[in-house]
Amino acid sequence: MPGFYISYYEDKEFDSHSFRDAKLTEIKVEGRLYKIVYDRKEGTKEPTRLQILRNYENAIKKIGGTVLYSDWDGISFMKLVKDGKEIWVEVSAYMTYQPTLWIVEKGAMVQDIVANSEAFSNDIRATGHAAVYGIYFDTGKSVIKPESEAALKEIAKLLKGNAGLKVHIVGHTDNVGGIEANMKLSQDRANAVVQALVGKHGIPATRLKAQGVGPFAPVASNDTDEGKAKNRRVELVKQ
Repeated sequence: MPGFYISYYEDKEFDSHSFRDAKLTEIKVEGRLYKIVYDRKEGTKEPTRLQILRNYENAIKKIGGTVLYSDWDGISFMKLVKDGKEIWVEVSAYMTYQPTLWIVEKGAMVQDIVANSEAFSNDIRATGHAAVYGIYFDTGKSVIKPESEAALKEIAKLLKGNAGLKVHIVGHTDNVGGIEANMKLSQDRANAVVQALVGKHGIPATRLKAQGVGPFAPVASNDTDEGKAKNRRVELVKQ
């Protein structure tokens, strides 16, 4: 906005931020996160909260975006889908001298820890179970995303290379949401992994059992986003 300058800028390659829709339902979006804080230049007239919100809302609507929720008291949530990208925006104008933007370009994390059949085998021999990171689902959903295929192939490789191995496919969640919902979600996700291994990779169903345990076996604190990401996982547990 005219009369303001950027006093703080943050660009995180992968993180999450919570937005709200028209019913004020919380929607957590993951992807590239930008945080931009503006400060009013000395001598510039201070705008109202509504002025700040309307400026950004009109700008995003002009390029095809949608205002999901707007509160004249100082907050607005917006969404733009364009050129194959999904962008979410929060504008906070509670402090009219220092408006703040959070912008998330939705996307999957580039997996640094690559699922590996040899590592799975070593973990199962040593501890009886192996954590699998790299199987992706949208928040609250149980449909496996296409970028999960590499991890599924490594699980299949492990099982095909160890003909006598039978495993429980165990789904885990973080602690966001109700217990019953997370128990069902973890079971549905475990079922989806079993179905993918049987249907796409030719693993006999008799060697797999799906089990969801919800948030009851965390491997990290749920007090941080990083911890929650570690807790959302699939595990292979030797039968």
